[in-house]
Amino acid sequence: MSSSVLYDAPGPKARARNRVYTVVGALAVLGLIAFAVLRLNAKGQFAPEMWNIFNNAGVRTKLRDGVLTTLQVFAVAAVLSLILGVVLAVGRLSDHKPVRWLATGFIELFRAVPLLITIYVVWVLFLSYRTELGLTGDSTQFWALVLGLTVYNGSVQAEVLRAGILSVPKGQREAAYALGMRKTQVMMTVLVPQAVRAMLPTIISQLVVTLKDTSLGYVITFEELLYAIQQMAGNIVVNDENPYFPMIVVGGVIYVAMCLALSALATWIERRGRRAKTGIAVADAAQPVTATDALDMPGGTTPKGPPGT
Repeated sequence: MSSSVLYDAPGPKARARNRVYTVVGALAVLGLIAFAVLRLNAKGQFAPEMWNIFNNAGVRTKLRDGVLTTLQVFAVAAVLSLILGVVLAVGRLSDHKPVRWLATGFIELFRAVPLLITIYVVWVLFLSYRTELGLTGDSTQFWALVLGLTVYNGSVQAEVLRAGILSVPKGQREAAYALGMRKTQVMMTVLVPQAVRAMLPTIISQLVVTLKDTSLGYVITFEELLYAIQQMAGNIVVNDENPYFPMIVVGGVIYVAMCLALSALATWIERRGRRAKTGIAVADAAQPVTATDALDMPGGTTPKGPPGT
């Protein structure tokens, strides 16, 4: 019987007790699932009429508009958060203390404040100064959501990029300085590209989080996918019941599909980056040169020896 340094291997009684706990826990989970299914069935949530609402053109249009709006917010917030992440990461690694302190304070502040509070505060500020900012219609909610997602995810991406920059071997930085490159050139042409390539899986994971966080727009009444699902589930009545369960299932499937598509895109980009041919190409091996060939001069002549030979 093998043992671990972290804990003692369980004995026969402990293993039997763990099996009992496992069986009891599994039965409890199955019981909760069965109870939920029975309750939903009693409410008519599994009735065919509940699922037929997705054959309605208005429902499909509402879902399509919600998906497009969600992707629009995500695209803008993703680009801005990556740009902000690069700026903050470079600022935190700056040799100038005021710049470094400012970047560090910004990152720590918006990483600590809950994203929902950030979005709500930005929305209230935009509502208060809507006329001065020239915001009309849904643009107030749109930019409040985009700005909230940008400052939070930009702060997280900054830490990811900073870790990637620090992971680059020190010799590459020293070699770049030895070539006479300025610090800005070293950072943007040597360190940042390698940091992005090294931390690409983590960057994409945070982008998936950004995509899911767009659902917080329902709090400020922005008509993204979750808000559209909530509105339809509350307004549509089938057999005297609201189709909450079908709407939740369809909405969850759409979110999962979007996240899987983004993860697949990230995997493709990562594989393509690994296959990319970088660096100096190695020349093909040539035929070995013999002593006679080495003495041959252009034009078929041979070198003459010293006088008197």
